[in-house]
Amino acid sequence: MSEDTKPQEDPAVAAELNGVPEDLLDLDKASDSLDDALSHLRSDLDAAKQEILYAKAETQNVRRRLEKDVADARTYAATGFARDILSVSDNLSRALDAIGADLREDDKAKSFIAGIEATAREIEKVFGLHGISRIAAVGLPLDPNQHQAMLEVPSADAEPGTVLQELQAGYMIKDRLLRPAMVAVSKKPD
Repeated sequence: MSEDTKPQEDPAVAAELNGVPEDLLDLDKASDSLDDALSHLRSDLDAAKQEILYAKAETQNVRRRLEKDVADARTYAATGFARDILSVSDNLSRALDAIGADLREDDKAKSFIAGIEATAREIEKVFGLHGISRIAAVGLPLDPNQHQAMLEVPSADAEPGTVLQELQAGYMIKDRLLRPAMVAVSKKPD
């Protein structure tokens, strides 16, 4: 081709393309660059989606923990009071155990004793309403989760580790230990 047949560049187009980098003028290079940018944006989007999923999961876990904490607070709110009132129950039981047969037959003491017994029954009823239950002990194997061995007693009749005597009653509140039962446990005779 001769210079006469060479197409003339439009001066306006040449001026417009003058400041554009050459690699962008190459359509293949521009296409690759756009694909790289698009790929980078997609990976950023995927990472952002993943972070949102983790944040949602964490929020849901926090909400569940809070709901459980609130439920536990409601369920076990009376724990401190229950521990304190156990000593009252113990004293009533000791008072009833200390009453001899002769006083039980005395007409003047009968109504007094009946009142103490009624009070003890009422405490047990209230304990039951609030999920407080007495731990079984005598005749059972020692359970360190519920019993506290205070002494060992030699016994040929019972298996070693069997609770022979309850020194102080133990209690549970729902499924939690409120107070262990203090017990005497059998051991092999010497």
